[in-house]
This record gives sequence, C-alpha cells and structure tokens, in this order.
Amino acid sequence: MSEHITVLLHEAVDALAIKPGGVYVDGTYGRGGHSRLILSRLSQSGRLIAIDRDQTAVAVGRKMMREKSVGTGAEFEIRHAAFSQMQKILCEMGVQKVDGILLDLGMSSPQLDADRGFSLRVDGPLDMRMDVSRGITAAQWIETVSETELEKVIKEYGEERYARSIARAIIVARARQPIVTTLQLAKIVIAAVRSRERRREGQQSPATRTFQAIRIAINQELEELSLVLQQSTGLLKVGGRLVVISFHSLEDRIVKRFMRESAGVDRVPRNIPLRGTELQRFNRQQFKVIGKTIRPKQQEVTANSRSRSAVMRVAERVLCEADTCACLN
Repeated sequence: MSEHITVLLHEAVDALAIKPGGVYVDGTYGRGGHSRLILSRLSQSGRLIAIDRDQTAVAVGRKMMREKSVGTGAEFEIRHAAFSQMQKILCEMGVQKVDGILLDLGMSSPQLDADRGFSLRVDGPLDMRMDVSRGITAAQWIETVSETELEKVIKEYGEERYARSIARAIIVARARQPIVTTLQLAKIVIAAVRSRERRREGQQSPATRTFQAIRIAINQELEELSLVLQQSTGLLKVGGRLVVISFHSLEDRIVKRFMRESAGVDRVPRNIPLRGTELQRFNRQQFKVIGKTIRPKQQEVTANSRSRSAVMRVAERVLCEADTCACLN
C-alpha cells in the first residue's frame, strides 16, 4: 500500500484559525493527517468530527479513536458518509454550528493502489468508487453508457480534446469483450489518442484525463462538492472558516465561484440601475475571502509530486441578516 502524504498540512490547519475549545469538521479524513494536527491544537473542551466515504479511511480513523493517539483530550469521532451528508450528520449529532470546515479534495495515495481501480499504470479491477459499498463500478457504467454520454463525460470532466475518438474506441472495444480492468481501459484510450497525436516524453499518460472523467462521473464528485459548499453557509458560525484544497480546475472553478458569489463579488449586474432594496438583495454577503490562493512550496512539491496541482482557498463566515440554523432548514 502506498504511503499517503498530507498536502498543505500546516497551511490548511493554520487557515482554520483553530480555537482550542472550538468545534471543527474534517470533511475528508483520508489517512488523518489534517485531523491529527487539528486535534493537537484543541483543548479538552474542543471537538473534531471527521467524515469520509472511504470505508478504509474510516477504519483508520476509528483505530485512532480507540488508541487515543492524539493526547489532548479533545472529543473526536468519525462517520462513514459522503461529505454532502455533513448537514444531516451534524444535525443528528445535535451540532448546530461549527467553527471550521476543511475539505481536501485529493485522492489519498492508498486509493491509487491497483485493487481500487484508480491506477492506470498497474492492472486491477475497474472499480473507481470512493465508497465500495455503494453505487456501480466504472466497469458497470462503461458497459451501459451511451456513446453520446460517454463523449460528454470525457469532454466535460476530463477536458479531453479527443473525447469523441476515445468514446468511439471504448464503444467499439466493449462490443468485442467487456472492459473490466484498468490496463484494458488504459490501452484502449492510449491507442485512440496516439492515433491523433504523438506524445512528448515526460507528458502524463494519454489516459489520465479519461480516467479522471470517469472517476468524477462515477462518484458524482462535482455535485457532491456543490452540495457541501452550499451547506457550509448554514453550518459555520460567524467568524468560522471554510478551507478547501482542490486538485484540478473543475473543482477549483466551483470553489472559486462559490466563495466569490458568497462574498458578494460579481453578483451585482453591471450597467443596470438598481433600487436600494434590490441592491440590498444582491449584497447579502455571507463570506469574505481570506487572502490569496495558496499553493504548495517547491520543497513540498519535490517531496510529494502529487501536491503539484493543489490549490487552497479560504473564506470566513460573516454575519448576514438572512442567517438561520441549518438544522431548521
């Protein structure tokens, strides 16, 4: 199993501006890097609630709970769920508001091992589910998806210029035999792309974008992200921080748009005269953006090449006249 190195560890936890007695949510526990550092900064009256849709990650978190390996005495618990269930989970726990929410949208290194179906370099079952207890596998999805939908997914979620050629190649290949392994799919995609362009040495695999696209579709990653961002508005206390680490442009675009719109940036129509009440409606600021985007330093990228594409954005909840408790909505 690959060792997981937490990306932007100190930067992300620093951005939460931890209050020792505060309540925090790590919406993507992974292998617990961020959670451990958060717990080390909490007092006995503090509380951390972690969430992960990966059962293996949850098992790691529960082991940490039993061992009480972070000895500050803060309360810690972990739930097996998608982070889009955050509001439901917190309401069930009787938690109305929290002081900070952290989302690290990257894959953990153990998930990239062959048996999970995410790796395109080592053969394994074509699964790609973040939560292996729910939903259909990538192999099952490929078996039934239409060529039109497949092309759309690869083009939109993979930002792949050769989406049409790749989709056609996959449909032709599946008519011959089921596509059930990662290398089987990778070879089909690579052949389709290489027929269109010559790969330069050092470039990523021609199959990378297609694998990303199918993974996003299988796990509904962008829909899940949009849901939890909307929930964060009702879950954070005034002054609470939302910290999000993204790893590709599709995620970062959603986070950037949410934070800018929630901060009142670019919401007021230009060149259109508005009355006071209309202007007030557009200016219901719910967040303020904190600082500029943060990227890993060269030292971190050298030590962990997977951190290269990471982008961290931070926003702070501000008082809004329309505020209500999320559990009442």
